[in-house]
Amino acid sequence: MAILETQLDTWSHQGSVTQSSNTYQTIRNALTASSALYAAKDFNVFLQGSYGNDTNIYAESDVDIVIRLDSIFNYDVSGLPAEQAAVFHQVYSGTADYTFAEFNQGVATRLSTAFGDDDVTFGTKAYKIKANGSRRNADVVACYQHRRYTRFNSQSDSAYVPGIVFPTTPSGRIINYPAAHSTNCTTKHQQTNSWFKPVVRIFKNMRKRLVDGGIIDSKCAPSYYIECLLYNVPNDKFGTNYDNTVVNCINWLHQADRTKLLCANHEYFLLGNSNVQWTAEKCDVFLGALVSLWNDW
Repeated sequence: MAILETQLDTWSHQGSVTQSSNTYQTIRNALTASSALYAAKDFNVFLQGSYGNDTNIYAESDVDIVIRLDSIFNYDVSGLPAEQAAVFHQVYSGTADYTFAEFNQGVATRLSTAFGDDDVTFGTKAYKIKANGSRRNADVVACYQHRRYTRFNSQSDSAYVPGIVFPTTPSGRIINYPAAHSTNCTTKHQQTNSWFKPVVRIFKNMRKRLVDGGIIDSKCAPSYYIECLLYNVPNDKFGTNYDNTVVNCINWLHQADRTKLLCANHEYFLLGNSNVQWTAEKCDVFLGALVSLWNDW
């Protein structure tokens, strides 16, 4: 028996917006305070993740916030011709007088001062801020710029794909491209006549049902990978109603060559064994569980 259209419609709705927006503003105000140790440095604070991409569901509580140091950057010039790479190294040959380690410590100090040591802990990737009153749980990632250069004739005649880089406890440094991910998902949403993001929410709610039922592990299908997975589904599979769309998406994904699927940022293949990829095994488990959930409803 298929999942009813009324249930799919309920699952398609966006979760809390006002409370998450207020949480973001509260933490942003703390991070941008003039008393911060890094206040005079060049940095930026922005949302990422489900709340930033408008794909959050009611069950999601964590608001993902990034604070990025912009006065330094990591780089990748491996795709440049040798002569352009040489010019790049001539231009950027010095060392920074303010390090990411100093910035990261400043962020830790600012969060502890603003919210108290009991409400701030450091996880494997981010500072975790506990919910308190109307404030939701939040993750704050401290990072700095990453630039994958596609052209470098001079400092004024250059082009790069902007990303972020941050250290993690278990897997070393992570390089990702949240701006490209967000932009491409928004474009996908527009190209599917506004079906993409509600369908992402449906799949996230299906994931929650599977986790709550003990069918899959809570870490089997992170929200980011669900967004990327559905990003690959052709636009013509979306539309008419949620029943048809969900079936079309699942069937297409089962038949596709999943080794060719891309992350929505277009910088990595979705499946693989690096710290920015989803393992093929977990993807297979998730897709199989979706079929069972649908058929056994």
